Order: sequence, then structure tokens, then C-alpha cells
Amino acid sequence: MARNERTSSRIGTLASQVLSGDKRPTAKEIKSLAAAALTQRPDKGKKR
Repeated sequence: MARNERTSSRIGTLASQVLSGDKRPTAKEIKSLAAAALTQRPDKGKKR
């Protein structure tokens, strides 16, 4: 993961609304949340 990768405010707000139960996400929003979570995972090292 690069040092400059950050969650956008739109994704952060959406995640907050979903977790608090204020909003049911659409399929497109679920994909955006999943992509944001996967982007923030550390890169895997090479296996030898």
C-alpha cells in the first residue's frame, strides 16, 4: 500500500451510515466499500 492512499470522504461517510444502520447500501456502494477496504490492505510480499 502506498503511503498516500486514503479513504475518500464519500466512502468514509457511506461506511459510517451503513455501520450505524442509517442506510442500506446498494450493490454499487457495497462494491465501493469493498474496493476501499482491499486497497488499504498491505501489499503481500513475494513468496520464495
